[in-house]
Amino acid sequence: MNIVSIKIARGIGALTLLGSPAPALRAQAPAARIVSAANAFLSTLDQKQRQGVQFALDDAQQRARWSNLPTSFVKRGGLSLGELNAAQRSAAMALVASTLSRRGYEKVQQIVEADEVLKTNERNNPMFGRDLYYISILGTPSETQPWMLQFGGHHLALNITIAGAQGVLTPSLTGAQPALYTVNGKTVRPLGQESDKGIALLNALDETQQKQAILDYRVADLVLGPGQDNKTIQPEGLKASAMNERQRGMLLDLIAEWTAIVHESAATARLAEIKAGLAETWFAWSGPTTVAPGANITAYYRIQGPNLVIEYAPQRMGGDPSMHVHSMYRDPTNDYGRKLSSK
Repeated sequence: MNIVSIKIARGIGALTLLGSPAPALRAQAPAARIVSAANAFLSTLDQKQRQGVQFALDDAQQRARWSNLPTSFVKRGGLSLGELNAAQRSAAMALVASTLSRRGYEKVQQIVEADEVLKTNERNNPMFGRDLYYISILGTPSETQPWMLQFGGHHLALNITIAGAQGVLTPSLTGAQPALYTVNGKTVRPLGQESDKGIALLNALDETQQKQAILDYRVADLVLGPGQDNKTIQPEGLKASAMNERQRGMLLDLIAEWTAIVHESAATARLAEIKAGLAETWFAWSGPTTVAPGANITAYYRIQGPNLVIEYAPQRMGGDPSMHVHSMYRDPTNDYGRKLSSK
């Protein structure tokens, strides 16, 4: 495993320069906070930029225009951070932050920063870097009616449907390359908890449970990744009803690494919804069952329930799979906030 190291020079865009909501904005109710941030961002744009960033809520083509691939491979809609001036970029990132929890926004920042590290490591390859993350708005920002915010680029795709206090974060993709790096001497693992909690849950299972959880074939990548909307798969592995209380608690804690990305009130409601169906939730593992201390796992795992599919998928092409990770979070019953939009 090679740990990529980079020093962030003053002025070129450390994580803290991506923007975050002001304390007064954070103190507002979620819907008011998010709409205020959306309107503040839109107010910084000229007419042409507004036309480029806003889409109809029912624009199916724009909804599906996301990927783990670089934007030169899959074109995104909206405006890139590189097209925005400093004030517009700050307002854009404050909007993204307003829809997320503090930890969720930190994870997003770390993913974007990983791409900047990758750009540097690849001799300033123009396919990578923070300038190539795109923001778009579907519908009209409202405190009562559904609308969507999209933000993403290489290894990141957030599809956030907002309707009042409710927030639906699915389908969303979080990944990282490199998945472990250092910035100014500090080690960063954007999906480190997803790795550590996954292997901890596997190790908490007894021998019989592990035999049920571990698949007898290798899964190489996301099964329900980009371009797989409305696809269904059969649950596999170990059912949570066959786990003890401690193991189920660990499973919920692992699931929260994805559900807790969205703002806190929506995350709490979402986790309660998943907990209600936990007995019918499955945990499946494919690949190595050991990991070096401080490193990321190189195994795939999946969590699947009545309204949930989570996948964690290290990539084996082109080097150390622990350093290149894809993960997917879906609610097959409510991706893109279908339930909210139909009310």
